[in-house]
Formats: sequence, structure tokens, C-alpha cells
Amino acid sequence: MKVVQVVPAVFDEASGPSYSVPRLSRALVQAGLEVVVHTVALGPTPASLSDLALYAHPCRRGRLARRLAQSPALRDALRVEARTARLMHNHSLWVMPNVYPGTAVRGTSCRLVTSPRGVFDPYIRGRARFRKRVLWWLGQRHTVERTDCFHATAESELHSIRDAGFRAPVAVVPNGIDIPPPRPGNAPAGRRRLLFLGRLHPKKGVDELLRAWGAVASRFFDWELHVAGPDERGYGGQMRRLAKDLRLARVTFDGPVYRDEKLRLLWSASLFVLPTHGENFGIAVAESLAAGVPAIVTRGAPWDGLLRERCGDWIDHGLDPLVASLERAMATPDDELRAMGARGRAWMERDFSWPGIGRRMAAVYRWLVEGGAPPPTVRPSA
Repeated sequence: MKVVQVVPAVFDEASGPSYSVPRLSRALVQAGLEVVVHTVALGPTPASLSDLALYAHPCRRGRLARRLAQSPALRDALRVEARTARLMHNHSLWVMPNVYPGTAVRGTSCRLVTSPRGVFDPYIRGRARFRKRVLWWLGQRHTVERTDCFHATAESELHSIRDAGFRAPVAVVPNGIDIPPPRPGNAPAGRRRLLFLGRLHPKKGVDELLRAWGAVASRFFDWELHVAGPDERGYGGQMRRLAKDLRLARVTFDGPVYRDEKLRLLWSASLFVLPTHGENFGIAVAESLAAGVPAIVTRGAPWDGLLRERCGDWIDHGLDPLVASLERAMATPDDELRAMGARGRAWMERDFSWPGIGRRMAAVYRWLVEGGAPPPTVRPSA
């Protein structure tokens, strides 16, 4: 069965769909499917993806065209693919590469799957409303209306899809995670580290984390806070100024970290924190757990399993819950934190490894194309 994956862009040093779509594609090939990936060339095509059938199409010139990833070449290529492919999987919404699949499958037998990638979360839905209205009438609505099955990475995203008014079946299949080698040695030398790892973006709650750190740091002199990740539109600079204004001690902004450097930073951490306002998955949480680091995550991300698996805390939004959770965790002995991290790593190996994710998604595709009873990951039409 030939399957077409459509993703707005792929970058070598990135997370989100730029990471998960190529990894899913490899897992689907292992599951016996023929997979091609189409994207827009917003930068150099990563050499690390040379094993994939990946086509990066040129973007139109101009600031607005680049921001919307507008590519007539991608649009035309998807129309050709839809004539022979059995299924097209569209990842994300609200840029032009995610508009094109709806017109490409029109009048063909090609089935369409759409992964909203968190865009129906209430926090995200309230942002960039004008651009979304424009794109909706440019054709985004056709992609959504012609979707045969949505893909949610968590039960919370399923509810967001339903709350947004969409009634097509939904397959709940999480993102996968690459499991790194076990953390070498025992506890890291020196101070214990609290780590934030992710984009420096307003929705990630870094401002709240800094204020929470200000409330607890004076009682935990053996801890330091590291904030790592790429800056988005100057927000990182705002957070550095906030840390200075709050006169915070033992705070380091590490900037973007990738690959081995990121893994070493994770291994150096005793505790991970993500006080986010909204995530459809939160790949950094999975990365921390896979590296053996327990996590504190707000309920803006679908990580209630942290409580069930006893590898972290899943807390309400707000400064007070975050301060209380940090105080409990930072007072926890090292050996107990390492035991929590070990349970988290075992959970990732059991439920989130890419081969298993590929088999689950392949079962959804085959059901859509061949019919029969839906797999257990699929929630029927509402």
C-alpha cells in the first residue's frame, strides 16, 4: 500500500512534526508500507533523511509566501500522488502545505488522514485568528471536511477535536520516541539540576517557571535551574530580562541544544519541568523520561500517566501548584528521583517505541483502505 505523508517542513535540528513524521515514516516502512514524504524546502534538506523517499518542493519567494510555506510545486505533486496512492496523511493545519491535501484527494479514491498536531487546543485556537480565517476560506476547510479519519496523539486531543465540532473517526496513537542508551554512572556531580527543554514560546510557561523558581530557590541551595531551547521571536530575550528583573540566582539559559549535546544535558538533570499551557503531546517530556529523568508537567499536556507510572507529577496550571510540586520534588533524595526516572524509561520502552507506533498507525491505514472492524485505537464517528 502506498502512503503519502505531508508535513510543512523538516529541519535536521527540530522536534514536533519535523522530527515525528520522518520517524513515523521509517516505522511504517518497517511495518510493510510504501511511504513517500512531501514537504516544502524552507532550508537545506537534512542529510539524516537520505534513507527516506522525501521530496522537498521549492517555496514561493516573498516573506508572506515563506511564512505560509506556499508552494505550487507541492500542490501539483500531491495532485499527482493522489491518483495512485491509497492514503494521504496530512500533518498539522494553518499553512498552505496543509491546505493542498484537501484539493488533491478530491475526486479520487485516496483516503485522507489529518493530524491536527494540537491546533484545536483552546489556547492555540485563540491565536492568529485572522490568518486562520483567511486560510479557512483559501481551502483549509476542504482538508478538514474531506478528512476520513483524524489522528490524535492523546485522549485530550480527541476531546479537542470533538469540541471543535468534527465528527469523523479519530485514531488515538501517540508519537513515538527514540530510546537512548541508559544514563551512565550515578548521580551527576555538583548541584542537582532542574531542566526546562523546549521552544522559548509564550505557551510553554517559562515565565511562570521563573517566578516559581524565585519562590523556591532560596530553600534549595543544592539545586540550579537550566532553561534550554531555541528562541522564538524574541521571547527568550524577554525571559532573560525577567530572570534579571526577578534577581534570580543559579539560572542558566543554555540556548538550543541538539543530538548528543541535548542527551548529555538530559543525563545531567535530576528533574524535568514543563509548565505548558497546551500541548497535543509534548515530545520533550517523552525525551526526558526516555533518558531516565522524572518530570513535572502541567495539565496542558496529556501526561496523566506520570501519576499512574509513578515517574513524576501532573499538576494544575498556576504558580501555587507549580511551587508546591517543585518543593516536593526538590526535597526528594537522589536515589528516589533516579528510581522514578527508571520507571519512566521503562514506560517509554513499553508504550512509545517507534516500531510499535508504526504498527498501530499501519493498522489504522489498512482499516481505512480495506475496511473491516476498526482497530482498538480508533474511536468511531460521533
